[in-house]
Amino acid sequence: MSESHEAAPTAPDGTGPPDQPTLKKAITPKLLLLFIVGDILGTGVYALTGKVAGQVGGAGWIPIIVAFAVAMVSALSYVEMVTKYPQAAGAALYVHKAFGVHFLTFMVTFAVLSSGITSASTSSIFLAENFLKAFQLEDALGDASAGTATAIALIFLGLVAVINMYGVSESVKANVVLTLIELTGLTLVVLVGFFAMAEGKADFSRVVLFETPGDKGFLMAVVAATALAFFSMVGFEDSVNMAEETVDPVKNFPRALIGGLSITGVVYVLISVVAVAVVPIGQLTEASTPLLTVVKVGAPGVPVDTIFAFISIFAVANTVLINMMMASRLLYGMAKQGVLPGFLKGVLRTRRTPWAGILFSTALGVVLVLTVRYVLAEKTISALGGTTALLLLTVFGLVNIAVLVLRRDTVDVRHFRTPTVLPVIGAITSFALVTPLAQPAQNYVIAGGLLAIGLVLYLITWFYNSAVKARRTRFRHPDDLGKS
Repeated sequence: MSESHEAAPTAPDGTGPPDQPTLKKAITPKLLLLFIVGDILGTGVYALTGKVAGQVGGAGWIPIIVAFAVAMVSALSYVEMVTKYPQAAGAALYVHKAFGVHFLTFMVTFAVLSSGITSASTSSIFLAENFLKAFQLEDALGDASAGTATAIALIFLGLVAVINMYGVSESVKANVVLTLIELTGLTLVVLVGFFAMAEGKADFSRVVLFETPGDKGFLMAVVAATALAFFSMVGFEDSVNMAEETVDPVKNFPRALIGGLSITGVVYVLISVVAVAVVPIGQLTEASTPLLTVVKVGAPGVPVDTIFAFISIFAVANTVLINMMMASRLLYGMAKQGVLPGFLKGVLRTRRTPWAGILFSTALGVVLVLTVRYVLAEKTISALGGTTALLLLTVFGLVNIAVLVLRRDTVDVRHFRTPTVLPVIGAITSFALVTPLAQPAQNYVIAGGLLAIGLVLYLITWFYNSAVKARRTRFRHPDDLGKS
């Protein structure tokens, strides 16, 4: 079929209109490090400490270390790819360059995109509920509290869109403030733990106590707990989508990514050890706010209800901000190649931010908030974190394979090169953690539903390109995907 309808004025590199503004390089090494640390910490460490302990008992630090090792192997693969192809599309670019299959590339993109927006949307709801607790509005509002929380979540998504629209440097600086608040909260937990130890209130014998639910053996329990703990380690992949806006990414990305993941790994291990030493395992497992429980038990005189409600708000706000930044940049990178509608590649001339991607991702977030609040059951909402990890582990497995395949593609720029054995290990471990040995059935149901939506969008895109544009649905210039 003829593709004569594709002709249009282009820039010298053939990527788009000659007057299309490019993204601004505004992310310095320090901002990038704090961006990565803040993205990985997020809400996971505040919510999952008790759940991991519920899988393996006091030895919850074991699956956290294993999850850290798996994440670090995949992170090194990402470092090789982002320094080799420093563009804005991340995993979608790597998978397409390795395999060249449009359908696979589209589904990988949709998996990453949906995981980010779903995380941001559910986090917005959690933020709204903590907002009501912080100002003690739940009892005063009564039956209206649920609707008020939904309205606050939607308003917050709009506020995040405004911050992202104003500029990437402003967005990342806001991330710096929120990350420092997150770290302050976690430091408080560790200090309270040390205080409890000094007062003789800590029991370190629980740290080596291994307990599993049901008849699970050691290996199966650790595998299941690792898959759960891995959700706390994801986030570093978001930074890849900021490559085009980073100063000297070839030099700065390896240090920031490895350093940021290492810092958060140490924080998680410290938190897991302190938590089980201060709080009995059963009590910690049943607590909906495990870190709040740690502070209550370790320092009962501290006004923890108010303090941690506000800290949780800031921690979740950071997660939402970074996820929505990632989603808008991913939409921008894909639209520049005509895989997604062309309006999504719009960039503000004054602020040089991807306004179309920001608006579209925010609209999807609003739809998800309303769906989660009024359609999905409570246990389905609680499984979304595991589903996010399931989707991203699959993507990580494909990226590790792509690293090996793309070793045949030589480029004229210096770049990081991870030892060959590590992508092999990364692919095997990532795919092992998406098997039924590590994932409950409900995660497959939710992930399948999300990917089914992606399939519908793919078919709509294919029909539109074929019937209206008279062209094939494919990447026309894969080497320019995400390039400004």
